[in-house]
Amino acid sequence: MPTPDFIRDLRATAGNQLLWIPGVSAVVLDPEGRVLLGRRSDSGEWAIIGGIPDPGEQPASAIVREVYEETAVHCVAERVLVVEALSPVTYPNGDKCQYMDICFLCRAVAGEARVNDDESLEVGWFEPDSLPPLQEFAVRRIKHAVEGGTTWFEGIGQG
Repeated sequence: MPTPDFIRDLRATAGNQLLWIPGVSAVVLDPEGRVLLGRRSDSGEWAIIGGIPDPGEQPASAIVREVYEETAVHCVAERVLVVEALSPVTYPNGDKCQYMDICFLCRAVAGEARVNDDESLEVGWFEPDSLPPLQEFAVRRIKHAVEGGTTWFEGIGQG
């Protein structure tokens, strides 16, 4: 994902030190129950759609925006699937970040899935039992969405 301007502004004074950043992600399902994935341009890996909310932007609005910006699919956020502090990451330039991810279950309502910006190399719909290789982060979220579990919080588990 490209670095938002407000993060670049923070980095100008914070340097590479660890930044705690809000993140949003989505398991987007179509009417057939297929999962929308994008193959990221930065890593070449398939992933669920995600991004960083703009300052003051509500998380559900942010993920709806991110899904459209990256895939041209219009969706609605139905519920929160997972709230989780992710492990810290260090980017090739030395920047350190840790994301608080709020993952939503979203339903596609319009649009044809296609690459809609420079963040993805490919986008596509996949059957939940025929997914390409994904990070465990995404696999857990997709499984949780498909199984219909209640919102999951680290340390509390499923209710």
